[in-house]
Amino acid sequence: MKKAQNFFSDQEKSLILKAIQEAEHNTSGEIRVHLENYCKEDVLDRAAYLFGKLQMHKTEKRNGVLFYLAVIDKKFAILGDAGINGVTPDNFWDEIKETMSGFFSEGKFAEGLAAGIFDAGKALKEFFPYQQDDVNELSDDISFGKN
Repeated sequence: MKKAQNFFSDQEKSLILKAIQEAEHNTSGEIRVHLENYCKEDVLDRAAYLFGKLQMHKTEKRNGVLFYLAVIDKKFAILGDAGINGVTPDNFWDEIKETMSGFFSEGKFAEGLAAGIFDAGKALKEFFPYQQDDVNELSDDISFGKN
């Protein structure tokens, strides 16, 4: 069973990083991906805890998005900050999760994550377009939990 640290191959990590960078190139929004092995609580509660721990709420326009995966427990969540949640439709994250689930059910986790990131990036671009003085406020690297 693959653990979080080696869940994605180098090529798959590159695909995810490219998706993040491409999505962020058109927006002031910030996207992070965090992987852990286990999630022993409600997946949204865990994602919210990590959102704070990764300081994603500290973006200027409150437009950070976290893609959280617990790879062994097979749970995932998408969590947007107040800025993006205030302008997107209520079912916005559910639609992205459905798209990702389709890929995940075929074992295409990197592709599913990239598709979700692109979809989130489109919304971020619409509501938070790239500004000339935009700064990449958060790391684009995939982060990993200790469990």
